[in-house]
Amino acid sequence: MISLSIANGIAEVVLNAPYKLNSLDEQALRDLTQAYDDAAAAASRGEVRALLLRGEGRAFCAGRDIAGVTPENDDAEAYLGGLVQPLLQKMSAFPAPTFAAAQGACLGVGLGLLLATDVVYVAENAKFGSPFAKLGATLDSGGHWYFTERLGMHRTLDLIYTAELMSGAEAVAKGMFSRAMPADELMDSTRAIVAKVATGATGAFKASKELVAHIRDQRLGLWTSMKEENAEQARLCKSEDYAEGFRAFQEKREPQFKG
Repeated sequence: MISLSIANGIAEVVLNAPYKLNSLDEQALRDLTQAYDDAAAAASRGEVRALLLRGEGRAFCAGRDIAGVTPENDDAEAYLGGLVQPLLQKMSAFPAPTFAAAQGACLGVGLGLLLATDVVYVAENAKFGSPFAKLGATLDSGGHWYFTERLGMHRTLDLIYTAELMSGAEAVAKGMFSRAMPADELMDSTRAIVAKVATGATGAFKASKELVAHIRDQRLGLWTSMKEENAEQARLCKSEDYAEGFRAFQEKREPQFKG
Protein backbone atom coordinates (compact mmCIF):
# COMPACT_ATOMS: atom_id res chain seq x y z
CA MET A 1 0.00 0.00 0.00
CA ILE A 2 3.07 2.28 0.12
CA SER A 3 4.72 3.32 -3.11
CA LEU A 4 7.77 5.42 -3.93
CA SER A 5 8.55 6.95 -7.29
CA ILE A 6 11.39 9.29 -8.22
CA ALA A 7 11.36 11.58 -11.22
CA ASN A 8 12.73 15.02 -12.03
CA GLY A 9 14.41 15.32 -8.64
CA ILE A 10 11.18 14.66 -6.73
CA ALA A 11 10.44 11.62 -4.59
CA GLU A 12 6.70 10.96 -4.34
CA VAL A 13 5.58 8.72 -1.49
CA VAL A 14 1.99 7.53 -1.73
CA LEU A 15 -0.31 5.95 0.86
CA ASN A 16 -2.37 3.76 -1.42
CA ALA A 17 -5.06 1.92 0.52
CA PRO A 18 -8.08 4.15 -0.08
CA TYR A 19 -10.51 1.35 0.77
CA LYS A 20 -9.47 1.73 4.43
CA LEU A 21 -8.78 5.48 4.30
CA ASN A 22 -5.03 4.76 4.15
CA SER A 23 -4.95 3.65 7.77
CA LEU A 24 -1.59 2.17 8.75
CA ASP A 25 -0.84 -1.19 10.33
CA GLU A 26 2.61 -2.28 11.49
CA GLN A 27 3.68 -3.59 8.09
CA ALA A 28 2.58 -0.39 6.37
CA LEU A 29 4.67 1.62 8.83
CA ARG A 30 7.69 -0.56 8.07
CA ASP A 31 7.10 -0.11 4.34
CA LEU A 32 6.73 3.64 4.78
CA THR A 33 9.96 3.76 6.77
CA GLN A 34 11.70 1.85 3.99
CA ALA A 35 10.34 4.28 1.40
CA TYR A 36 11.83 7.20 3.31
CA ASP A 37 15.13 5.34 3.72
CA ASP A 38 15.26 4.69 -0.02
CA ALA A 39 14.37 8.29 -0.82
CA ALA A 40 17.00 9.57 1.62
CA ALA A 41 19.63 7.36 -0.02
CA ALA A 42 18.62 8.78 -3.39
CA ALA A 43 18.86 12.29 -1.92
CA SER A 44 22.39 11.55 -0.73
CA ARG A 45 23.22 10.68 -4.33
CA GLY A 46 21.72 13.94 -5.58
CA GLU A 47 18.76 12.21 -7.22
CA VAL A 48 16.12 13.70 -4.90
CA ARG A 49 15.84 17.40 -4.13
CA ALA A 50 12.33 17.43 -2.68
CA LEU A 51 9.80 14.92 -1.42
CA LEU A 52 6.02 14.87 -1.67
CA LEU A 53 3.83 12.71 0.60
CA ARG A 54 0.20 12.15 -0.34
CA GLY A 55 -2.68 9.72 0.11
CA GLU A 56 -4.97 8.21 -2.49
CA GLY A 57 -8.74 8.51 -2.24
CA ARG A 58 -10.96 10.65 -0.07
CA ALA A 59 -8.70 10.66 3.01
CA PHE A 60 -5.02 11.33 3.58
CA CYS A 61 -4.76 8.87 6.49
CA ALA A 62 -7.36 7.98 9.13
CA GLY A 63 -4.68 6.80 11.57
CA ARG A 64 -3.79 3.38 12.90
CA ASP A 65 -5.35 0.32 11.30
CA ILE A 66 -6.68 -1.69 14.24
CA ALA A 67 -8.32 -4.46 12.22
CA GLY A 68 -7.47 -7.71 13.94
CA VAL A 69 -6.06 -5.97 17.02
CA THR A 70 -7.63 -6.54 20.42
CA PRO A 71 -7.01 -4.67 23.67
CA GLU A 72 -5.62 -7.89 25.14
CA ASN A 73 -2.88 -8.25 22.50
CA ASP A 74 -2.22 -4.57 21.84
CA ASP A 75 1.19 -3.17 22.74
CA ALA A 76 0.70 0.55 22.19
CA GLU A 77 4.19 1.49 23.34
CA ALA A 78 5.80 -0.95 20.89
CA TYR A 79 3.65 0.39 18.06
CA LEU A 80 4.28 4.03 18.91
CA GLY A 81 7.79 3.89 20.33
CA GLY A 82 9.11 1.10 18.13
CA LEU A 83 7.53 2.02 14.79
CA VAL A 84 5.84 5.42 14.73
CA GLN A 85 8.37 7.60 16.55
CA PRO A 86 11.43 6.31 14.61
CA LEU A 87 9.57 6.93 11.35
CA LEU A 88 8.58 10.46 12.36
CA GLN A 89 12.16 11.23 13.39
CA LYS A 90 13.42 10.06 10.00
CA MET A 91 10.77 12.13 8.25
CA SER A 92 11.66 15.20 10.26
CA ALA A 93 15.37 14.76 9.47
CA PHE A 94 14.91 13.98 5.76
CA PRO A 95 17.86 15.58 3.93
CA ALA A 96 15.76 17.67 1.51
CA PRO A 97 12.60 19.80 1.68
CA THR A 98 9.49 17.72 2.31
CA PHE A 99 5.89 18.53 1.43
CA ALA A 100 2.54 16.87 2.03
CA ALA A 101 -0.87 17.31 0.45
CA ALA A 102 -3.72 16.31 2.76
CA GLN A 103 -7.41 15.79 2.10
CA GLY A 104 -10.24 14.29 4.11
CA ALA A 105 -9.45 12.61 7.43
CA CYS A 106 -5.97 13.27 8.85
CA LEU A 107 -6.03 11.65 12.28
CA GLY A 108 -3.77 9.85 14.74
CA VAL A 109 -0.58 8.64 13.13
CA GLY A 110 -1.82 10.22 9.88
CA LEU A 111 -1.76 13.59 11.60
CA GLY A 112 1.68 12.73 12.94
CA LEU A 113 2.97 12.17 9.40
CA LEU A 114 1.88 15.68 8.47
CA LEU A 115 3.36 17.24 11.59
CA ALA A 116 6.72 15.62 10.77
CA THR A 117 6.68 17.14 7.26
CA ASP A 118 8.28 20.51 6.51
CA VAL A 119 5.43 22.10 4.55
CA VAL A 120 1.82 20.90 4.52
CA TYR A 121 -0.91 22.03 2.15
CA VAL A 122 -4.43 20.93 3.03
CA ALA A 123 -7.86 20.84 1.48
CA GLU A 124 -10.16 23.41 3.03
CA ASN A 125 -12.55 20.64 4.08
CA ALA A 126 -9.89 18.28 5.48
CA LYS A 127 -10.36 17.17 9.10
CA PHE A 128 -7.79 17.36 11.89
CA GLY A 129 -7.91 16.78 15.62
CA SER A 130 -7.93 14.18 18.37
CA PRO A 131 -10.75 11.62 18.10
CA PHE A 132 -9.25 9.54 20.89
CA ALA A 133 -11.80 10.58 23.52
CA LYS A 134 -14.04 8.05 21.78
CA LEU A 135 -11.41 5.32 22.23
CA GLY A 136 -10.37 5.89 25.82
CA ALA A 137 -6.90 6.75 24.55
CA THR A 138 -4.82 9.90 24.19
CA LEU A 139 -3.50 11.97 21.32
CA ASP A 140 -0.20 10.55 20.09
CA SER A 141 2.47 10.90 17.36
CA GLY A 142 3.73 14.19 18.79
CA GLY A 143 0.28 15.72 18.82
CA HIS A 144 0.46 17.14 22.36
CA TRP A 145 3.70 18.97 21.59
CA TYR A 146 2.57 20.40 18.27
CA PHE A 147 -0.94 21.29 19.37
CA THR A 148 0.24 23.06 22.52
CA GLU A 149 2.96 24.90 20.60
CA ARG A 150 0.69 26.07 17.79
CA LEU A 151 -2.80 26.23 19.31
CA GLY A 152 -2.14 26.96 22.98
CA MET A 153 -3.19 24.99 26.02
CA HIS A 154 -6.89 25.86 25.99
CA ARG A 155 -7.63 25.01 22.35
CA THR A 156 -5.50 21.85 22.63
CA LEU A 157 -7.44 20.53 25.60
CA ASP A 158 -10.74 21.62 24.05
CA LEU A 159 -10.01 19.45 21.00
CA ILE A 160 -8.84 16.53 23.15
CA TYR A 161 -11.77 16.61 25.58
CA THR A 162 -14.50 17.08 22.98
CA ALA A 163 -13.04 14.99 20.11
CA GLU A 164 -14.18 17.76 17.76
CA LEU A 165 -12.23 18.17 14.54
CA MET A 166 -10.82 21.28 12.87
CA SER A 167 -11.34 21.90 9.17
CA GLY A 168 -8.35 22.46 6.95
CA ALA A 169 -9.26 26.14 6.77
CA GLU A 170 -9.28 26.49 10.57
CA ALA A 171 -6.08 24.49 10.99
CA VAL A 172 -4.27 26.88 8.65
CA ALA A 173 -5.84 29.95 10.28
CA LYS A 174 -4.59 28.69 13.68
CA GLY A 175 -1.06 28.16 12.38
CA MET A 176 -1.05 24.36 12.25
CA PHE A 177 -0.23 24.11 8.55
CA SER A 178 0.89 26.31 5.68
CA ARG A 179 -1.97 26.77 3.20
CA ALA A 180 -5.56 25.64 2.68
CA MET A 181 -6.91 25.19 -0.84
CA PRO A 182 -10.08 23.95 -2.53
CA ALA A 183 -9.90 20.17 -2.62
CA ASP A 184 -10.00 20.03 -6.41
CA GLU A 185 -6.95 22.31 -6.64
CA LEU A 186 -4.83 20.72 -3.93
CA MET A 187 -2.73 18.22 -5.86
CA ASP A 188 -2.03 20.35 -8.92
CA SER A 189 -1.06 23.35 -6.79
CA THR A 190 1.10 21.28 -4.46
CA ARG A 191 2.92 19.52 -7.28
CA ALA A 192 3.66 22.84 -8.96
CA ILE A 193 5.19 24.25 -5.77
CA VAL A 194 7.22 21.11 -5.10
CA ALA A 195 8.52 21.12 -8.67
CA LYS A 196 9.65 24.72 -8.23
CA VAL A 197 11.36 24.03 -4.89
CA ALA A 198 13.10 20.96 -6.35
CA THR A 199 14.85 23.26 -8.78
CA GLY A 200 15.82 25.78 -6.08
CA ALA A 201 18.71 26.16 -3.67
CA THR A 202 18.10 22.89 -1.89
CA GLY A 203 21.44 22.99 -0.07
CA ALA A 204 20.39 26.26 1.55
CA PHE A 205 16.94 24.86 2.22
CA LYS A 206 18.54 21.92 4.02
CA ALA A 207 20.57 24.29 6.18
CA SER A 208 17.45 26.26 7.08
CA LYS A 209 15.60 23.05 7.87
CA GLU A 210 18.33 21.93 10.26
CA LEU A 211 18.38 25.34 11.95
CA VAL A 212 14.63 25.34 12.46
CA ALA A 213 14.77 21.82 13.90
CA HIS A 214 17.60 22.75 16.27
CA ILE A 215 15.78 25.85 17.55
CA ARG A 216 12.58 23.90 18.02
CA ASP A 217 14.11 20.93 19.80
CA GLN A 218 16.25 22.96 22.15
CA ARG A 219 13.24 24.93 23.32
CA LEU A 220 10.80 22.23 24.29
CA GLY A 221 12.23 18.79 23.61
CA LEU A 222 9.86 17.14 21.16
CA TRP A 223 11.25 13.61 21.38
CA THR A 224 11.20 13.59 25.18
CA SER A 225 7.59 14.71 24.99
CA MET A 226 6.82 11.88 22.58
CA LYS A 227 8.39 9.28 24.91
CA GLU A 228 6.11 10.51 27.66
CA GLU A 229 3.13 10.16 25.30
CA ASN A 230 4.18 6.60 24.49
CA ALA A 231 4.41 5.65 28.17
CA GLU A 232 1.02 7.21 28.91
CA GLN A 233 -0.52 5.39 25.96
CA ALA A 234 0.94 2.13 27.29
CA ARG A 235 -0.72 2.79 30.65
CA LEU A 236 -4.07 3.67 29.09
CA CYS A 237 -4.17 0.61 26.84
CA LYS A 238 -4.52 -1.56 29.95
CA SER A 239 -7.61 0.30 31.18
CA GLU A 240 -11.23 -0.84 30.93
CA ASP A 241 -12.23 2.30 29.04
CA TYR A 242 -9.53 1.70 26.44
CA ALA A 243 -10.83 -1.84 25.92
CA GLU A 244 -14.40 -0.57 25.70
CA GLY A 245 -13.50 2.17 23.24
CA PHE A 246 -11.59 -0.29 21.13
CA ARG A 247 -14.47 -2.75 20.98
CA ALA A 248 -17.07 -0.06 20.37
CA PHE A 249 -15.04 1.28 17.47
CA GLN A 250 -14.71 -2.16 15.93
CA GLU A 251 -18.41 -2.92 16.52
CA LYS A 252 -19.48 0.49 15.16
CA ARG A 253 -21.40 1.52 18.27
CA GLU A 254 -21.16 4.26 20.87
CA PRO A 255 -18.78 3.37 23.72
CA GLN A 256 -19.96 3.13 27.29
CA PHE A 257 -17.11 4.41 29.42
CA LYS A 258 -16.73 3.94 33.16
CA GLY A 259 -14.04 6.51 33.79
